[in-house]
Amino acid sequence: MTTSKTRKKPPSSHKKTTPPIFEGAEWNYEKVDNCFQAIQKIAIDEMGLNVYPTQIEIITSEQMLDAYSSVGMPLMYNHWSFGKSFLRDESNYRKGFSGLAYEIVINSNPCICYIMEENSMTMQTLVMAHAAFGHNHFFKNNHLFKQWTDANAILDYLQFAKNYIAKCEERYGQKEVERILDSAHALRDQGVDKFTRRQKLDVAAIRQRELERHEYEQSQYSELWRTLPETASKDDEEINLIEKSLAQKLGVPESNLLYFLEKHSPVLENWQREILRIVRSMAQYFYPQRQTKMMNEGCACFVHYHIMNRLFDTGQITEGAMLEFIDFHSRVIAQPDFDSQYYTGINPYALGFAMMKDIERICENPTEEDREWFPDFAGNGQAIKTLKEAWENFRDESFILQYLSPHLMREFRLFNLNDDKSRPFYLVNAIHNKQGYIAIRSALAAQYSVASLDLDIQVTNVDLHGNRAMTLTHNITNGVTLDEKQINLVIPHVQRLWGYDVSVKSIEAKTGGTTIGDVLKTHFT
Repeated sequence: MTTSKTRKKPPSSHKKTTPPIFEGAEWNYEKVDNCFQAIQKIAIDEMGLNVYPTQIEIITSEQMLDAYSSVGMPLMYNHWSFGKSFLRDESNYRKGFSGLAYEIVINSNPCICYIMEENSMTMQTLVMAHAAFGHNHFFKNNHLFKQWTDANAILDYLQFAKNYIAKCEERYGQKEVERILDSAHALRDQGVDKFTRRQKLDVAAIRQRELERHEYEQSQYSELWRTLPETASKDDEEINLIEKSLAQKLGVPESNLLYFLEKHSPVLENWQREILRIVRSMAQYFYPQRQTKMMNEGCACFVHYHIMNRLFDTGQITEGAMLEFIDFHSRVIAQPDFDSQYYTGINPYALGFAMMKDIERICENPTEEDREWFPDFAGNGQAIKTLKEAWENFRDESFILQYLSPHLMREFRLFNLNDDKSRPFYLVNAIHNKQGYIAIRSALAAQYSVASLDLDIQVTNVDLHGNRAMTLTHNITNGVTLDEKQINLVIPHVQRLWGYDVSVKSIEAKTGGTTIGDVLKTHFT
């Protein structure tokens, strides 16, 4: 008796198991829905992504421009700056000077994903994978978004803000509301809590606070501004104790300028304070996005790249669609050379995607160098799990410090250049050796630290017993001083909201010495 054994064929890298979902560039709603279902199956069942329910909305190019102008939000109050942005972007788009985003995604529950009707069917598939699952997963799981934003409340809050400002315009006049919004917008970068955690948005509580706020704040301001303790008969020690007590009530020093003005300005009315709160709440909503731009785009690019390849492997998209995808994807993640006319810095899509793919490589095919630098996950064979842990627990700065590999530094040809103004040349003070890799990684991470890149300006003093003048202190970081022209434009907005004199001084953090404080103080009072 003889038996025969058949040799098993090696598994094909492209398993064509189903017919293509679509062919050609034309799309319809049925094809879009079928593609969404196929993408969702890969994203949820294979990759294990955790996302909000998704709402796909197909819009025109003009609607996309309108979304641009209102900072990408589906509901927004009226302000002239949004119209100005719309006209500028529309003019550039019509003249061919700039293109439009293929999608906009909102960090909300459900997650709203806008895609353009001008997109081809391949592009609709790509942007749904990119935004509806890549960005969506990042929004829902990253610790900064979980701590600082509330996806369940943002749409209700936007509706409240829009209606509230519209009512203020009816009651107090459009010009008066516009003046407050102008000043609030000028200061919104200084209206973010960077080190403490405020309460999340609660629309019901906001409406209740609106009713109760007047009596509460009137009594508070009466105590603080109208019945200041008499100091004429008191000695210096008693005066210092009184001033210290009042400073504690004011909460100085305070780095959130809009918060301080909202709570303690002696001239603002209650509706004006609520508008300041609306503007700073919106600034706070976008703060995690500023801290995770590179990671967020890297996550979305990795997800769409993985999903599109899986769709092709299973025969659900054609070779023509795959070639169109590769062309677009390659252009998105391209990194221009430093001497190129198109160079504007490191492309966040390029660095983010490269780091995600590099982590995948380290997990699956590590070198000895990788095992030395990343002993915790090198060769673990769990790339998706490792990436999801990184997406959840890091922001751009810490992600680079933890995961940027020597291999990728060589691929991007990164060096650390020191630009000392006192020298007529650049100094290359970190090259491709072990010490150099550490220095390069630290220097690159510092460029993504939003907290250190933003100006450190704090309210440090208010003359409660005199003319109520406010003193702002700028702590100089990395030798970056204030631009006097910009200060001339911004300080009048602070004065409008405070109602009294405002002075600014800059202090070197190391020496504590005032550098340009006297000049600015005399100039702006």
